[in-house]
Amino acid sequence: MTPPPAMVARACSTLLGTPAWSAERLSAGSRTAVFRAGLRDGRSVIVKLYDHTARSNALTEAAAIRAAGVAVPVPQVLGSSTISSEGATALITSDLGAHTLGAAIRSGHIPHAQALKDLGGLLARLHRAPVEQAVPRRPFFDSVSSLARRCPPELMNRIGPALAVVADTPERVPSVWCHGDIHFDNVVLSGPRGTRYLVDFTDAAPGRREADVAHALVMTAAHTPWDRRTLLDAYAAPLGDIRLSAWTVIHTARCWAHATPGASRRLWSDRLAELARQTPHLFRTPRSEGISR
Repeated sequence: MTPPPAMVARACSTLLGTPAWSAERLSAGSRTAVFRAGLRDGRSVIVKLYDHTARSNALTEAAAIRAAGVAVPVPQVLGSSTISSEGATALITSDLGAHTLGAAIRSGHIPHAQALKDLGGLLARLHRAPVEQAVPRRPFFDSVSSLARRCPPELMNRIGPALAVVADTPERVPSVWCHGDIHFDNVVLSGPRGTRYLVDFTDAAPGRREADVAHALVMTAAHTPWDRRTLLDAYAAPLGDIRLSAWTVIHTARCWAHATPGASRRLWSDRLAELARQTPHLFRTPRSEGISR
């Protein structure tokens, strides 16, 4: 490990009252960065830094973790606060280790089908966590506008029927706590029994359960009827099938938009084409070919 960056050191001293002597960067985005920090008192913690321009921040993620914690295993929130005059925030949680469900699949220690069951069960439990009326749901137009910034107009037009299905969801349909970025590497196996912990609540917010389940289906490559059924049977809660399929189209389009040109873009083009064959009513044209590659 290397000496901690200044902001990591400040976060540990400010929020924990203990200096950090080392830090390893685990991930970095345009507005967030995550570090594993070693403290001078011998503990290891996870420090997440949010730029002041980030849509979410350490305080909103800490609130989401605490809300989810009544229903599913989550890391312990050790501190969260603003740590700069510009408004940057930091979140510090317990360190559960680096062994994820994704790593267990890749090493062959856990079969893909079992991992789908684990994820489906975790989602079902998360979605039973109470949602306070005061917590705002992320408006659907936010999701559409962020997608439209990356998608060409022809793709937005093509998935218009799927967008319409989601936009027409009745307000009486209750919100649940949605993780927002559910996949195998956001599940950490920790402790002697390999307890499954949900981590990374950056995008967590109240929303529609079908959106969260569809994200899981897309990000775990549960494309075959068998894999889809495995996750949904483990979820074991009522879902709107048309809304679930519409959200699957939207999440797949988002993955296409974020994919790099080449093999990755072709992969998501093929998946969009397959969805067009499976659910033609959610696409504006009956053509089955993928988006231009």
